[in-house]
Amino acid sequence: MKKCLTLKDVVSDELKDKEFKRYYEEEGRRLAIGYKIARLRQKLGLTQKDLAKKIHTSQTAVARLESGDYAGYSLRTLEKIALVTRTHLDIKFS
Repeated sequence: MKKCLTLKDVVSDELKDKEFKRYYEEEGRRLAIGYKIARLRQKLGLTQKDLAKKIHTSQTAVARLESGDYAGYSLRTLEKIALVTRTHLDIKFS
């Protein structure tokens, strides 16, 4: 009987390709940023509309920031979110 491949097996194999690995890591960073924004907002009991008002933008803009598909994060917007959520924005180059 042939062994079924798992997603982990497929991804592990695909990560050997440098272009795929770069894309995969970039997508992971986007997802992580969106997830962190959503978690911070939820932790404070804020709706997307509440956060939008506090950072002077629209609810749809906040939804876009949290989506994981968004790639246009500005430093200023991330600083506003950090200020409103009483967190520290940490940018690293490695």
